[in-house]
Amino acid sequence: MSQINSKNFITDNFLLNSQEAEVLYHEYAKDLPIIDYHNHLSAQQIAENKPVNNITNAWLSEDHYKWRGMRANGVEENFISGDASKEKKFMKWAETVPNTLRNPLFHWTQLELKRYFNIDEILQPNNALEIYSKTNRVLETKTPAQLLEQMKVEVICTTDDPTDDLRYHKQIAKARFFTKVYPTFRPDNLFFIGEQKFDTYLGKLEDCVNFSISNYSNLLKAIDNRIDFFHENGCKLSDYGISGVFSFVDFNDDEIQSVFDKNLRGVKLTELEIQQYRSSLLMHLSKKYHEKGWVQQFHLGVIRNNNDRLNELVGADAGCDSIADYPIIESLSKFLNALDRTDQLAKTITYNLNPAQNEVFATMMGNFNTGGVSGKMQWGAAWWFLDQKDGIEKQLNVLSNMGLLSKFIGMLTDSRSFLSFPRHEYFRRILCDLMAEDIRKGLVPNDISFIGKMIENICYNNAVNYFQFNNYK
Repeated sequence: MSQINSKNFITDNFLLNSQEAEVLYHEYAKDLPIIDYHNHLSAQQIAENKPVNNITNAWLSEDHYKWRGMRANGVEENFISGDASKEKKFMKWAETVPNTLRNPLFHWTQLELKRYFNIDEILQPNNALEIYSKTNRVLETKTPAQLLEQMKVEVICTTDDPTDDLRYHKQIAKARFFTKVYPTFRPDNLFFIGEQKFDTYLGKLEDCVNFSISNYSNLLKAIDNRIDFFHENGCKLSDYGISGVFSFVDFNDDEIQSVFDKNLRGVKLTELEIQQYRSSLLMHLSKKYHEKGWVQQFHLGVIRNNNDRLNELVGADAGCDSIADYPIIESLSKFLNALDRTDQLAKTITYNLNPAQNEVFATMMGNFNTGGVSGKMQWGAAWWFLDQKDGIEKQLNVLSNMGLLSKFIGMLTDSRSFLSFPRHEYFRRILCDLMAEDIRKGLVPNDISFIGKMIENICYNNAVNYFQFNNYK
């Protein structure tokens, strides 16, 4: 691709296509703090708070979005996840960026260069070394806490295994950074019964709770122990993100005790027995979340690790996951209904990766808005492959048609990068432009202050009220 000459691509009115959109964004959305209630940032890096130091570390070390783009551009794996030098990896990314035009990677890259480094040039081979040097000079002194504060990130929620000792969260709490950092309880490893890694994980869990998990009752006792520990350390959310079918089947307590005992004896379990165990575990966890006043999140509709060779070479999260197309909604209905029947359904957010199921998910969540809780059941923000302009607009439109957009809790990054927070700006600009277009078409009242307040709620206030972090003990 030839050299791109355009500068100032990210203007003040980027993505804002009318005067109404400009007013809504600049006067109501732009300066709001950020609550990023789901991401994969490292609590250790935040606690240690050492300068990020290098743009390749910040951008490319774990970003499977960029890895996929580089592979599609013909970059050899050594320059992606391999042991090539940081500078050479960055140069290969710079070669890729011009070819990401119309992919969200192009917008995200330029937004991050502008917001963190005040760089207007489009990253490409002819300016890559200059940009590499300039960004590294900034990152030699910028710490994770400073980068978060720079973007007005008020709250982040990391993603944490139940066996985590949360030592870094405790350090962060004592450090009193601008950004509050809370753990999220993600018990995916508890669901892999019948696999060798499950037995290994039970041993790790036993070490945490200091008692033997010799039966299913002891497993539940251990889980409750860890939930209590997370709760004491500020946890407000749980998450579920295992791949495969979300399947909820009938079970009884005696069956689950028997299934767990068989697994301990090394007896191979049937698929039904595995699903019975998982269903029982889901119910127990969700009831406990309700008891604690937590929010439960479910990331659904993904098929992971499709490329065996790449997965063996790179490991998990190599960038070979995709949208899944399997039946899910009947199991989700059965699960939510079982909890609601006994009034033990916690606030719930579902994220679906398959856009063909947008209306399906949006309407399912609306079935369980009970108990007088505003926005209790959330069909979450456009996620992963859908986290781009078209996907965001579709999610906003479907939610508007099937539910109450005004009660939506807004955007999250789901990111491993400390430079990813301009994605909130990206979402806010798209939201403001969408609402402004409705004003121009006469579909909503031409009342900027009324629409502006709704935008403030979606971008910030609804999340504050939904999670109630400041009131959490």
